[in-house]
Amino acid sequence: MLNFFRKLSADYKEYILLIVLAVISLTILSKNEKPEVKHIRTFALGYFSILHELTSSVISVWDKGPSKAELIKENAKLMLEVNRMRKMRSDNEELRAMIAFKDTSRYPLIPAKVISKLVTQIHGNYIINRGFRDEVQKGMPVLSEKGLVGLITDVADNYSVVRTLHNSDLNIAVTLLRTNVNGILNYDGRNLLIKDIPTTYDVQLGDRVETSDFSSLFPPSIPVGVVVKKESNVLGLLHSITITPFADIAGASNIFILKVIPSKQINDLEMNLLKQN
Repeated sequence: MLNFFRKLSADYKEYILLIVLAVISLTILSKNEKPEVKHIRTFALGYFSILHELTSSVISVWDKGPSKAELIKENAKLMLEVNRMRKMRSDNEELRAMIAFKDTSRYPLIPAKVISKLVTQIHGNYIINRGFRDEVQKGMPVLSEKGLVGLITDVADNYSVVRTLHNSDLNIAVTLLRTNVNGILNYDGRNLLIKDIPTTYDVQLGDRVETSDFSSLFPPSIPVGVVVKKESNVLGLLHSITITPFADIAGASNIFILKVIPSKQINDLEMNLLKQN
């Protein structure tokens, strides 16, 4: 390394000396405030700037490296690619979880994809890409790999409508797993609630909620959600329990239809009751 610098200084010593003297001269000029010196300084700095610009232009001609604009563009492309890869990773994790769920389920499952979401404050519905041709029937439960999503309410040849948990027209018989407390789950436009539970019943935050044996719409023991809040009424006799669902209702994209053929007579009566409520 020392030999390199010695050779460099020997070959270019005149140029190095010129640059050093020029820098010293400019430094001295910059500190002198006499009018004559100011004029010389302005003249010198102007020519120095021109020389620097010409030198930079010559170097840029020979420099084959990317420009700043190209680097910014490349960074933008990389950012979009990273975001795309993150989305693919999230989708892959969801699909792997769904495959694992399907493998362990004791019911036949029909995979489906949400292609449209029809959501108001109190009515949440999906349109999915499965219908009669996929053996989907009205009344079949719909779930994700985490828990219950809703219920098939209308079926066409290739598409179906799902009434989700975030729909005030869907009433679900549920059970608190730890204590076997039963109730009816319903959406009030903001939260999933189980109302009119006696305060004498043992209900705790974190209790797991599943579908009950008392509903013909859903098989028992499908995970629904967890208790996150409980409030008593004015008289202190009854609880209103708030549930957070296991399934991501708002963000669901890949779901399953539980291929359970309900009892037609009981199912028709219960579906009609849901329409009236």
